[in-house]
Amino acid sequence: MPPFPRIRVVGAGTMGRGITQLAAGAGCSVELTDVSATAVDDGAAFVSRMLHRAAAKGLTTAAEAEAAIGRIRTGTDPTAPSDDIDLVVEAVVERLDVKQRLFATLSGALPRAVLASNTSSLSITAIASVVADPSRVIGLHFFNPVPLMKIVEVVPGTRTSPDVLAAARAFVEHTGHTPVQAKDSPGFLVNLLGRGLPTEALAVLDEDVADAADIDRIVRDMLYLKMGPFELMDLSGLDVSHPVLESIWKGFYGDERLRPAGSTQVRVSAGLLGRKSGEGFYRYADGVPQVPAEHAAAPDPTAVPLHIVGGGPLADLLRARGVTVSDGPSDSAVSVVQPLGRPAYLAAIEHGLDPRRTIGVDPLGVPLLTAGYRVDGGEGEGHRARLAVIAPFTVDRDAGRRAVRALASLGCAITVTADGPAPVAQRIAASMVNVASMAAEKGLANPDDIDRGARLGLGYPLGPLAMGDSIGPQRILAILDGLLDYTGDPRYRASGWLRARADLRLSLLDPAARPHDLLG
Repeated sequence: MPPFPRIRVVGAGTMGRGITQLAAGAGCSVELTDVSATAVDDGAAFVSRMLHRAAAKGLTTAAEAEAAIGRIRTGTDPTAPSDDIDLVVEAVVERLDVKQRLFATLSGALPRAVLASNTSSLSITAIASVVADPSRVIGLHFFNPVPLMKIVEVVPGTRTSPDVLAAARAFVEHTGHTPVQAKDSPGFLVNLLGRGLPTEALAVLDEDVADAADIDRIVRDMLYLKMGPFELMDLSGLDVSHPVLESIWKGFYGDERLRPAGSTQVRVSAGLLGRKSGEGFYRYADGVPQVPAEHAAAPDPTAVPLHIVGGGPLADLLRARGVTVSDGPSDSAVSVVQPLGRPAYLAAIEHGLDPRRTIGVDPLGVPLLTAGYRVDGGEGEGHRARLAVIAPFTVDRDAGRRAVRALASLGCAITVTADGPAPVAQRIAASMVNVASMAAEKGLANPDDIDRGARLGLGYPLGPLAMGDSIGPQRILAILDGLLDYTGDPRYRASGWLRARADLRLSLLDPAARPHDLLG
């Protein structure tokens, strides 16, 4: 028996249809309602097609699909009184005033029902404030497409009862999805976690350190993400992404770690929305992004001797490829620094090197080579080994070109960026980890749910806390502290969660002991 046998879905749009399909397929009787008869009819027909398609693909049987369709009813009065509804899920327009009016009416019309909102960002407590008994109001944030996105954010309001929370979690599990419990805070959990990637990528772009295509390549190949930040923003549409960036930043009272870039509003005003408008960070032809070709460096192990500051795996790899690696700087060699949380030119000064004969390499890319990561393939063929080479403005152009050709002997992709406050991949990774650590510090969710939410809701192969562990909490902290020291910008203020675990050499997934734990 489902935790909620009889369900009413209010709103027959994309989300309402998906929720109806999921619940009916899980054995619930579902009433799909909307004030528009056309929307209801179209929605019910769509759900029927999707259930038949699932059977055709072998995801369910034909008999199960027909049974699910038989459990669906329709109606054009979403607030019709009933004593038989156990759960109502609202999926209407994302406006607080609209949802409050609806919930005020539903609370009297459905006296037995748990009242759930599918809002992606509005406060559950605010929605519940108009209900006589706010203990029965909860957030159930499904993701689109509902049947395929196996995550639901379960968001209790300030006065939601523990029994309602437990029943909501059980319902999500009954549908085969994974509940991730989040606090009623701006953007809930997944939307907040998704801010670490685009905010810092936009800062890098606005500083003219690298262009959008190169930032996307670095993020895909050095941080293992399926899509880069600008690909993602073009896919969702900047008219959608920009308001979310703004609202979450404002919701956290201007926390600088979430500060969006001013350039997104300008791009929205210019109509550069992404795929939907034919141009965003990329131009589109028939929906296909026109990605600028990479500048391939011709490999030449004899181009110039390299002095790898600190030696290490990079020096060994280059020697194996026939590059002359000198033990120290010289007039004939180019020095290669591997800066962590600081500019390459500053690392050159700290090591007493000639800035005209010094370039940088982001050390985050080196493990891909030492692990035997594939070095073949091209654009759109998935991850490949990549070195991000940093060109200080002081470097001699001829010496720099020769150094890049020598590094290209490794057989990997080479991306050359300008010399910003820290290498690109480091900045973006540190931002992602720091935002997730902030969520853990504020108790917005437990560490496992934070990473689970990012994997299931954002498609990250590793959750951001696990990413921080893989890079090393001490290194992430060093990157943030270096950025803060160099720029003075509080956006790089490290979370206490991250700092304490780095100091103690603990995993970022290590849960925090709470005072009540000592009183049991």
